[in-house]
Amino acid sequence: MSTAAAAPLPVRLSVLDRSRLWEGGDGPRALRETVRLARHVEELGYHRFWVSEHHGVPGVAGSAPTVLAAAVAAATSTVRVGTGGVMLPNHRPLVVAEQFGVLESLFPGRIDMGVGRSVGFTDGVRRALGHGKEDADGFARQLEELLGWFRGTQTAHPGVRALPAEGLRVPPFVLATGEGARIAAGAGLPLVVGDLKARAKVVEAVDRYRAGFRPSPWAAEPYVVVAGTVAVAGTEEEAARMLLPEAWSAAYARTHGTFPPLAPPEAVAARSMSAREREYFTSGLRGHVHGTEERVRAALEEVVAQTGADEVLVTTSTYDREALRESFVRLARLAGLRPGPPPRGEGRGGGA
Repeated sequence: MSTAAAAPLPVRLSVLDRSRLWEGGDGPRALRETVRLARHVEELGYHRFWVSEHHGVPGVAGSAPTVLAAAVAAATSTVRVGTGGVMLPNHRPLVVAEQFGVLESLFPGRIDMGVGRSVGFTDGVRRALGHGKEDADGFARQLEELLGWFRGTQTAHPGVRALPAEGLRVPPFVLATGEGARIAAGAGLPLVVGDLKARAKVVEAVDRYRAGFRPSPWAAEPYVVVAGTVAVAGTEEEAARMLLPEAWSAAYARTHGTFPPLAPPEAVAARSMSAREREYFTSGLRGHVHGTEERVRAALEEVVAQTGADEVLVTTSTYDREALRESFVRLARLAGLRPGPPPRGEGRGGGA
């Protein structure tokens, strides 16, 4: 079958953009590019567009996800907009509820609330945020309080109400693997798990989540979003080149403790690396879904078969923004995406 006439994949496709910096650019430009990318993927028919939270990371501009989500939602009209995610240990649940209440009030029926249990990247960042590694242990309690603010059932602060959040229905998602997957299951919430290169760990987390899932007012049945890098190009070689900048930035972070802006792929390929850097770099290139349209479609069908995913969240970052946009065009085509109106009402699990 021609990819131009391909049947839709049996899974939703969505996008997470981390507002990655690239060499020669800066933070403001990266944030504006995130908004531009959101408009692009909306035109292509993707289901969601999410942004992330990182603090004090030189190569990432996205430090205030709810603020950026507001800019994305204002610049679009049909794609669902959310966070992948807000890290609850860094925030008070009341403030998070208020922020998402404002978003939902301004953009009704289009907002997703993805939350996670990670804390700051370094000791210095954690101190600046006023939190430590141990704060991640309170995630289940924070999550319960957050959901209670929306339902008007929280008991941690009697007499206090989260306005305008109370009474609104903003679909919650939990970003997690090990312990977080158990918490998502117990709370009866959709799970976002990644990434695709660690396929065995993803399958294990999904199985654990489904086995422990308890229906809730938020979701009647398990809903799984699998996140990872997907790069599509005209040739295998072009798709592989897209992976080089992120793999090098990750390898540099593992060996130097700081995550740098994305470098051009030709500069990465020509770079002299230490044995340790080369080991991390080579490892960072393995396991991603990439290649031509035919190969990527087959790979995604395999992902769905292995994980039973309801949705794939594409998290690809690369230096060449035009190549990234073209990758999303090709991915939409091979998946049979069609632009459409935003879903309303309950819909499927996972918040429409």
